[in-house]
Amino acid sequence: MRPAPTILHLDMDAFYASAEQAAKPSLRGKAVVVGGLGPRGVVATASYEARRLGVHSAMPTAQARRLAPNAAYLVPRFSLYRTVSEQVMGLLGRLSPLVEPLSLDEAFVDLEAGGTADDAASARATGEGLRAAIHAVTGLSGSVGLAGSKMLAKIASEQAKPDGLVLIEPGTERDLLAPLSVRVLPGVGPATGDHLRRAGMTTVHDLAEAGEAELVRLVGKAHGHGLHRMALGLDDRPVVAERDAKSVSVEDTFDVDLHDRVRVRAEVERLAVRCVERLRAADRSGRTVVLKVRRYDFSTLTRSETLRGPTDDPTVVREAAGRLLESVDTTGGVRLLGVGVTGLADFTQEDLFAQAADARELARRVVEEREPAGEDGGRESAPGPEPEEPPEPLAARRWPAGHDVHHEAHGHGWVQGSGVGRVTVRFEQPWSAPGRVLTFRVDDPRLLPADPLPLVREPPDYSSWPASLPKSRSGPDPAAGGLSSP
Repeated sequence: MRPAPTILHLDMDAFYASAEQAAKPSLRGKAVVVGGLGPRGVVATASYEARRLGVHSAMPTAQARRLAPNAAYLVPRFSLYRTVSEQVMGLLGRLSPLVEPLSLDEAFVDLEAGGTADDAASARATGEGLRAAIHAVTGLSGSVGLAGSKMLAKIASEQAKPDGLVLIEPGTERDLLAPLSVRVLPGVGPATGDHLRRAGMTTVHDLAEAGEAELVRLVGKAHGHGLHRMALGLDDRPVVAERDAKSVSVEDTFDVDLHDRVRVRAEVERLAVRCVERLRAADRSGRTVVLKVRRYDFSTLTRSETLRGPTDDPTVVREAAGRLLESVDTTGGVRLLGVGVTGLADFTQEDLFAQAADARELARRVVEEREPAGEDGGRESAPGPEPEEPPEPLAARRWPAGHDVHHEAHGHGWVQGSGVGRVTVRFEQPWSAPGRVLTFRVDDPRLLPADPLPLVREPPDYSSWPASLPKSRSGPDPAAGGLSSP
């Protein structure tokens, strides 16, 4: 524990949903749900307006629609969220060299290591300045917790939501923790929480009073020891700047179980390519390819293959995933597929091309062994080069709800919905008034997918920040169409 609250925890408020509200003036102040929209979709984030109706993260979208039938349901736009996250993490990096990102919208910062705070007053000023900077650069709000440990800083930011700052003064930790649920402590999930409840422990005060020996008896030595320390407000975990990812993976859940083996193979290959795109975006390579298959009965199978060296070659990963699929029985149907790469490295093996050629040669031999003989008793001749795929027909284009489009006559807009050969678009920009709604045929050649626009038209220059750190923040005027402030 530190004697000063110089560990900061930032948590962006309802990040995905808030970004969508900032990008779409017509949705500000309204219930917004971001996530999968199919029958098996799951809520990723709900705006505070939707949360008041009972919608929350990880809830099935079908249930959310029953609770909030008039909410706007949007497909995630991760390219936008990553861009905003990079802006926020850039601001955090100016406060300290020790920034520990936990996700796109959450991070710890060691203010003491950056020389930006050494007591409660300077920590509070830095936290308020950070909130002002984030709002100015991204148009979004974030909640800040300040304390002498990571655990308490995270608890403080949760209490600060939405759009606030809470600082826990040194010496007050025990009193603050005592009445809180045991679930606020790191490592106490639903199962452990229920186990402790059955033992008569529901608050942090109960854990502290029980003593270390009793907690060790209930949950084991390692967990019990750590749980008792945290119940006393003790947490010495440092802020770690480098949090190396151990794997990169992508997966999809299908609205209807897949039974066609050819379709399953095509989906695995598509996921493999997406996985490599993420791998390359992180400037990494990996040695082990992992295939995940969840079948119709919810049983989940994983298969893996370790290559001779790390790779970021899409052909190698795709063909390895295809070979792994051959060992999985998908007869009853598949509801989820995933492809991942583990054993990450910062370099790629020099013999990748040879490795890819070996994989292709192995695949060719397998195909030859399975091909029927030709009329002359020999093998059928190998096909020539495959023709280039024709461009996607305009009528086959998909228009995900919430995604950006551009019309040559009406400008930038976003998809409100599509179906029965039609797509409905609202034409507006983050800095405009709510726009008008028009409907087009899905194959209208003048309507094209577009990249997201920045949430702030002209963000201020923060190159000299935090030397020019603002001391206070005033939110946008709700009457002018800005985001609401608490």
